[in-house]
Amino acid sequence: MKRPYQKRRTSQPRPANPKLVLFNKPFGVLTQFSGTADEQTLKPFVPFNDVYPAGRLDKDSEGLLLLTNDGSLQHKISHPKHKLPKTYWVQVEGCPDETVLQQLREGVELNDGKTLPAEAFIMPEPDQLWPRNPPVRERKSVPDSWICLIIKEGKNRQVRRMTAAVGHPTLRLIRAAIGPWRLAGMQPGEWREVPPVW
Repeated sequence: MKRPYQKRRTSQPRPANPKLVLFNKPFGVLTQFSGTADEQTLKPFVPFNDVYPAGRLDKDSEGLLLLTNDGSLQHKISHPKHKLPKTYWVQVEGCPDETVLQQLREGVELNDGKTLPAEAFIMPEPDQLWPRNPPVRERKSVPDSWICLIIKEGKNRQVRRMTAAVGHPTLRLIRAAIGPWRLAGMQPGEWREVPPVW
């Protein structure tokens, strides 16, 4: 006799001691705890062996990374259906005008589809910005600008592809916030634990 179909349960019980860790990921560090001998990973920075990233941040990007041991919270943070806003400080080549900013706001056509509407505006260089190692290559003949870009999706290398598509390649990319969580003065490599609620 054929057994009736049963939907597989995907929910996990919450851990007894849920954790949420905010980490300022330095440039060049992978968002994983293991790698080859010549790769930098999270292991030297984060002193927990039971947390994992909620979402990703490219090796050549900097800024806020969330880590948790709570699968339910990880899903809420990283799943596209929740459309959690992510705030980026983006140093770009050139000086974008209002037409360019409006393109970013309305959505940019990429090879995997059009991006969702975003918030985009020119901003001053962030206060107390740490030096990047290695530094961004300066070209005296080409000016640069900073844009604040707030998106609610997470296509692969989305911000870099968006700015390139409108003619202003990204030179430096820092994630400043994910939903209610912010860098708030943390230096590269620093972390802090916060209440795991949302």
